[in-house]
Amino acid sequence: MLGHISFGVRDLNRAQAFYDATLAPFGWVRRWRTERGVGYGPSDPAARGEIALFLKTEAGVQLAAGPGFHLALIAPSRAAVDAFHSAAIANGGNDEGGPGLRPHYGETYYAAFVLDPDGHKLEAKVE
Repeated sequence: MLGHISFGVRDLNRAQAFYDATLAPFGWVRRWRTERGVGYGPSDPAARGEIALFLKTEAGVQLAAGPGFHLALIAPSRAAVDAFHSAAIANGGNDEGGPGLRPHYGETYYAAFVLDPDGHKLEAKVE
């Protein structure tokens, strides 16, 4: 079981604005911030079974996740998938596949795909 995932960003303020908006539909909030990183998790600090997301930056060095990186987040509803996608596009993300059914993954698999401002591929899904 994963405890958290960390990946690099070029501009921490830009990334924070993006993730503040795109993680809100999942009930996730910014839990901490330092000059080198920001961390997200469920709004209930006692919640278990969630992955903490840490964004890190280091003086002019991009700590990129690399080719093939794909982070899939489980959404609580189709409306949350829609809100995630809208927030991502409104906050500097790029569309990689709008909200909709993906029957090739499963009959009720509903998802949206975006690239964050640093090019990390994100998916919001509900089954």
